[in-house]
Amino acid sequence: MAFFVEHILPFLGGVLLGVGIGLAVLFAVLLVRTLLFRPKRVEKKEFSPISFDREAAVEALAALVRCKTVSNRDRALEDDAEFEKLISLLPTLYPNVARVCTFKRLPDRAILFHWQGKSADEPAVLMAHYDVVPVEEENWKKPPFDAILEDGVLWGRGTLDTKVTMNGALFAADHLIAEGFVPARDVYFAFSGGEEVNGEGAVRVVDYFEEHGIVPGIVVDEGGAVVKNVFPGVKAPCGMIGIAEKGMLNLEYRVTSNGGHASAPKPHTPVGELSAACCRLEKHPFKGHLTKPVAAMFDTLGRHSTFLYRMIFANLWCFGGLLDKICRKSGGELNALMRTTVAFTQMQGSKAPNVIPPSATMVSNMRLNPADTVESAIAYVKKTIDNENITLTAMDGMNPSTISVIDCEAWQKVVRAVEDTWQGTIVTPYLMVQCSDCRHWGRLSDKVYRFSAMDLTSEERATIHGNNERIRVETVARAVEFYLRLEKQL
Repeated sequence: MAFFVEHILPFLGGVLLGVGIGLAVLFAVLLVRTLLFRPKRVEKKEFSPISFDREAAVEALAALVRCKTVSNRDRALEDDAEFEKLISLLPTLYPNVARVCTFKRLPDRAILFHWQGKSADEPAVLMAHYDVVPVEEENWKKPPFDAILEDGVLWGRGTLDTKVTMNGALFAADHLIAEGFVPARDVYFAFSGGEEVNGEGAVRVVDYFEEHGIVPGIVVDEGGAVVKNVFPGVKAPCGMIGIAEKGMLNLEYRVTSNGGHASAPKPHTPVGELSAACCRLEKHPFKGHLTKPVAAMFDTLGRHSTFLYRMIFANLWCFGGLLDKICRKSGGELNALMRTTVAFTQMQGSKAPNVIPPSATMVSNMRLNPADTVESAIAYVKKTIDNENITLTAMDGMNPSTISVIDCEAWQKVVRAVEDTWQGTIVTPYLMVQCSDCRHWGRLSDKVYRFSAMDLTSEERATIHGNNERIRVETVARAVEFYLRLEKQL
């Protein structure tokens, strides 16, 4: 007992004291870093209103919406006349653009306007697509291609995705040209008629630039928007500008067998093996990665969050594992920013309920984190399911885009246009989880930014590719305002 009292107790006391001091130091470090993790100081600005014909802007968008430019992977189901109708309307809707800008048609329904500026060096490219996804008209409250304007809302397919930005860019240019404005650098308006089906139109535009040695200084396409309640603890509206986008992979899983009657099944049927593979992948998701776009978003929006969330985002070196676990359990948009996601969307087996299928398949739609590639994703899936009976086939896929820079004047031009149009908005970089045409520009530029010039509610966002797509007339005007402010800087 004397030995314990003389030697062991002092040792244990020293250990506990050391642990206590260590915990106190750790807490102090966490607390100080959290207190310093505040919003960056922003200079107050004087905002000047912009005047233009808002009613004419809405009417121009309505005319675009009335063109049934529905794209389809089966070209036989498309109506070429509707695409030609839209293109033929452009000189009428935007007469000053047609008068001053040169116009070129490229393969696969790509169209290109060239607005000559004072310099041809580092021109700007403003993009949109004018094709739309199909509709189920019987589920709409208003006819989807009649462009009905009612109670300050314009109804129709493409109002949000993305005829509003096509209209905004061209209407703004038309207004500026009428005022005698000449941009400092050349501006190109590049529009694709097949983005929704991963068409080649945007690729042909990039090819044209490459063939002519034209290197853009800035590219702006659809992407994020001004939204609320998208980041934990942040109540202010957030202007989300994508600086990269995830890749995409549709992966088929197939199991073959001799088939047979369902009354005497073997221990594992094809459907059973596929189901087991599905469960294994859902239980073992891809590893999380804090990529540059997501880190920049956390650093920007985390500073505006509540104290608890600020502590987490200010100290990811300590709480990164906790954040990753929260993302894995909750799923949704935050989880999609952190890792490659796997969504099982299709499964097919026997044509009869009492027959074991000779072949069964399922398909997963995967969105690839910038840290992954098509090849690495397939390798992970193969390792995780660990079943040689399952054949994996990439139906189609594309690697993640390059990541654009934000420490440059090109980025600041977009930021200023957003801040001046939607005052009080917190502008942040982010990783876009969808795919867009502008990913093709990565081979020519690292200044590619994804922003749809709108402020959208969650209800409005849900109508994109869904029923009853519609837009507030105020939003139509704000899109024009954004492009007016942006184009004056180009």
